[in-house]
Amino acid sequence: MYINGFVVPVPADKQDEYSDVAGKFWEIAKDYGAIEHVEAWEDDVKDGKQTDFRRAVDLKDGEKVVFSWVIWRDKAAADASHEKMMADERMKQFSGEMPFDGKRMIVGGFEPLVVRKAD
Repeated sequence: MYINGFVVPVPADKQDEYSDVAGKFWEIAKDYGAIEHVEAWEDDVKDGKQTDFRRAVDLKDGEKVVFSWVIWRDKAAADASHEKMMADERMKQFSGEMPFDGKRMIVGGFEPLVVRKAD
C-alpha cells in the first residue's frame, strides 16, 4: 500500500465544485490503478498552539480545510500511474481555474507505518 495525501484550502461556497473536480480526478486515477480515494471536508478542526491544518495551508476567511488521500497498491504503482495520468488528455480539464488555491495545497507520498482494521 502507498498513500498520496493532500491538505487543501477550499472556499466554503465551492464545496460542490470541489467535489465535482475530485470525482473527475478519481475517474482518471482509478483507470491508472488507484484503489481508494477519500475527500474529507472540515468538520471539527481546532486551532493549535504551534501549528494546525489552518495555518499549514494559510486558510483565509470563508475557506474550509479538505483532508484527502489516494491509496495505491504500492509506491511503484503510484509512481508509474502519475506519469501516465499527466499524459492523459482528460487531465487538461484541470488546467483552468480550479475551486481551490493549488499554491497552498500540501501534497505528499507516504509508506504506511501501521495499518489496522476492525474485523
